[in-house]
Amino acid sequence: MFSTNTYIERRQKLAEQIESGIIVLLGNEEAGMNYTDNTYHFRQDSTFLYYFGINKAGLVGMIDIDGGTATLFGDEMTVDDIVWMGNQPSLKETAAKVGVNYVAPRNQIVEVLQKAQSGGGRAIHYLPPYRAKNTLKLHEWLQIPVKEITDKKSIPLIEAVVNQRLVKSEEEIAEIEKALNVTADLHTTVMEVTQAGVLEREIVGAIQGIALREGGQMAYPIILTVNGQTLHNHYHGNKLEKGQLVLGDFGVELESSYASDITRTFPVDTHFTDQQKAIYQIVLDAQMAAIEAIRPRISFKEIHLLAMEVIAEGLKALGLMKGNVDEAVEAGAVALFMPHGLGHAIGLDVHDMEDLGENLVGYDDTVQRSTKFGYSSLRFGKKLQQGHVITVEPGIYFIPELIDQWQKEGRHADYIHYAALENYRNFGGIRIEDNVLVTATGRKVLGKPIPKTIEEIEALRNSD
Repeated sequence: MFSTNTYIERRQKLAEQIESGIIVLLGNEEAGMNYTDNTYHFRQDSTFLYYFGINKAGLVGMIDIDGGTATLFGDEMTVDDIVWMGNQPSLKETAAKVGVNYVAPRNQIVEVLQKAQSGGGRAIHYLPPYRAKNTLKLHEWLQIPVKEITDKKSIPLIEAVVNQRLVKSEEEIAEIEKALNVTADLHTTVMEVTQAGVLEREIVGAIQGIALREGGQMAYPIILTVNGQTLHNHYHGNKLEKGQLVLGDFGVELESSYASDITRTFPVDTHFTDQQKAIYQIVLDAQMAAIEAIRPRISFKEIHLLAMEVIAEGLKALGLMKGNVDEAVEAGAVALFMPHGLGHAIGLDVHDMEDLGENLVGYDDTVQRSTKFGYSSLRFGKKLQQGHVITVEPGIYFIPELIDQWQKEGRHADYIHYAALENYRNFGGIRIEDNVLVTATGRKVLGKPIPKTIEEIEALRNSD
């Protein structure tokens, strides 16, 4: 939790962007894992956290733009609650810490909203819900059919939240760096302990243990796999074997809930093979070129295409691609090897605010989303501003099923040397990812350095 003034100022800034009406920000409820009382780990809604800062289930925040007030709706603990969870600060005490002076029982929100609608038709602004319980609440409170809840979301509110949350303050950046520093230790530890004969899940267990020890949790499900060609591989049952690559994509969030997102790829052996080195260096060159290009007012879509050009040049030098590189990039041929975007915004969410709509977060009137395969997966393409924090995560993957499909269709045959790909069918995939802050004049890679060059990784893999 930040200072009281931080939350007051955030809410004031948000209210200034909306002409009039009432803003309703729903916190999350507990969610049953396999029955009601056996719940998943509670995670508060990120936008609610941003403006109200309270990490407790069952709350609703309201900002009355015309009246200039903020109200927290929720219920105080009963004796039964205290028996199960212990005594906690009162809701009124907690609300005061975030500068909210008005606290009301949760059931009163219905009366407040209905009065606002009937007594002058005031606009009720809400964000698109991503949990069923919150959809049903809005349906009940506002008498909107369930199927229309998302359609009637407030676009002005979404745009105001996105514009505000995308630009990170110094205190937010400090929290992201704290999470990144723990994540750096996790990745370094994984590189140190990995060896042939170990199961992926043994390494995953070590990762989760360190995160818990440091007072955090994983920001998203761990990707730790020898099958790096599968972009989101959450299976951890493989036994590591010599000659394989390990792709680890994981990050933690600490008490503040700000996320980190790092990927490293390294050999099960102590050294990369020559084939692995060649592909790895292309990915690293693409990442370094992309990071170097980051600065205010350049679109991230341009930087994505730059990374694709570096990858195409490298693969052409290896004989895996052919023809004119610029034409190959323009045609979308490189997406066979990198069928995802270069990166995304990160903050309180690992994919920041994508619950509000990817295009509303990552694109605008000046930068449009591509419709080409692979390129359309770029989640964030708009022009960069000072204070944006983004991931930069190029990769090269050899996906046999995708290669076979494209070859059968004769797709991009002028640019892809399909016969040469036979020697890479069992290669897997390589991705390298860091989190980067856009500064006034350029960029800063956040967090402690994590071994990334071939020499650094091999040195760590060979250390006793």
